[in-house]
Amino acid sequence: MELLIVISIMLILMLIAIPNMLHLKATANETSAIQSLRAIHEAEIQYDTSYPTSGFACSLAALGGSTSAGAPSAQAAQLLQSDLTTGQKAGYTFNIVNCTKTTVNNQDMITSWEATAVPQSVGKTGNNGFCLDMSGEIRKDPAGGTNCTVPIQ
Repeated sequence: MELLIVISIMLILMLIAIPNMLHLKATANETSAIQSLRAIHEAEIQYDTSYPTSGFACSLAALGGSTSAGAPSAQAAQLLQSDLTTGQKAGYTFNIVNCTKTTVNNQDMITSWEATAVPQSVGKTGNNGFCLDMSGEIRKDPAGGTNCTVPIQ
């Protein structure tokens, strides 16, 4: 009888702890997504400085690349970690969207961009979607999408 009481108490404690752990995991994923967007912003600034005739990168692959593949180039600048250039990291999907292309001296140049991070499973891997534009301001979408209107603190 005492063993059943102990097991019952343990089950009750587990039922209380598991939802809190899931919430903590989602919060950690959101923090990782924000830091990853900051890394994308820094990489975009470095890319624009390194490849001024190209402007900014319009893909994560252009910001990434392997050091074993040779010297950095406009197609693989080696500015981001490989796990982020795949577009999937810490329960979020990342993308560079809304690129504006301008032709200068017969050369296409990307002059603006926006990066997005959306949870792979809203409510499980994260609750908010995040967006970052060229200004470096990160905003969130409480619905978990890309309609980012709320500035983060």
